[in-house]
Amino acid sequence: MTSIKPPLSVAGHRVIYGIHAVTELLRNRSTYVSALLICQDPQSFESQPLREILLKAQSAGQSPLLRPKSELDRLSMAGVHQGIVALCGEYKYTELSDMISAETARLTPSLFLVLDGITDPQNLGALIRSAHVMGASGLILPHDRSASVNGTVVKTSSGATEWISIARVPNLVRAMGLLKEAGVWLYATTLQSKTTKTPWEVDFTQNTGLVLGSEGHGLRPLVQKTCDVHLHIPMQGQMQGGSLNVSACGAVLLYEVLRQRS
Repeated sequence: MTSIKPPLSVAGHRVIYGIHAVTELLRNRSTYVSALLICQDPQSFESQPLREILLKAQSAGQSPLLRPKSELDRLSMAGVHQGIVALCGEYKYTELSDMISAETARLTPSLFLVLDGITDPQNLGALIRSAHVMGASGLILPHDRSASVNGTVVKTSSGATEWISIARVPNLVRAMGLLKEAGVWLYATTLQSKTTKTPWEVDFTQNTGLVLGSEGHGLRPLVQKTCDVHLHIPMQGQMQGGSLNVSACGAVLLYEVLRQRS
């Protein structure tokens, strides 16, 4: 392990931090890592997870650098880095056509998460984590009005970003049209009305796309109109205007898909 003095430049690099996020990065995309930084505080080396990450790094050909905690704080923008930061290249998004082709070649029903206007990195990271563990095929994000896959998203997803396919598209409605052409049924999540259905009233054993909108504005009208079925999640409680956070809503729907397919 090498100790160096000058602060590292992060220009052109993505900053990934936290035990789980860096572990998954090393497990699946170690070649993307250009530098691995370890807090030089002696207490850091008392952490069993951090020692295990060092072994993974060395087996992947990485030589970690000792850095002061203040520098890791700066690089992670005061995020909870747990004593480890990785610098790597920009996130490699998947082409939508490749994502659809890969899924149509499978024998099992596909499951896509289509996100409209999710600008909070915490929500995006939580949705990515739920999508991966619930068996989703991939996520589709618009170029505009959306958080990108940055260090906060990777940390919140516990590194799930390094395992699931994510596409960014210039026109979300057009992308939804391509999904429909490939035999995917699109389900919008909206407020309850006479025409909406509950998740357990629909058949999720077919090719499915769950379409979620931002908490503040919901789905844009044309995105909502493009969906085949509108869903609502029944709720109880005494809160006025009470509703689920978008990441919680996504987790509920993803679990219902998994339940039906199991």
